[in-house]
Amino acid sequence: MSILLVSTKGRYALRVLVDLARHQGEGRVPLKEVAERQGISEKYLENILAVLVRSDMLSGMRGKGGGYRLTRAPESYTVGEVLRLTEGTIAPVSCLENGCETCERAQGCPTHPLWMELDRRISGYLDNVTVADLCLVEGKHL
Repeated sequence: MSILLVSTKGRYALRVLVDLARHQGEGRVPLKEVAERQGISEKYLENILAVLVRSDMLSGMRGKGGGYRLTRAPESYTVGEVLRLTEGTIAPVSCLENGCETCERAQGCPTHPLWMELDRRISGYLDNVTVADLCLVEGKHL
């Protein structure tokens, strides 16, 4: 299935990364603090953080002094990378999704070039916006 709508999982993952980037000087940030600041249930946030930890975007530690932190500089995380991880794809149509077998109609499809260009533009934009950029944004358009 392709997306044009980003799910809460993708949106929350970006919000969490921005939150952690803004608080990275504090060391590991407890899940509870992030959940409170972002207004996200701890249970749902735990699932998102697990995905980010498995992909090495975050480092997590349990217990006293535990919490989460970024594994890289905020400017090295792109929105495109995060959304591909959390959403599976950012392709606007299913025939352009990774792993999708080539559409038998692609050669003669009059709309295929349109979807390819849209995919290129979406990816180009999202791959050039970083978590650091989002840290700077306070209700402004990028």
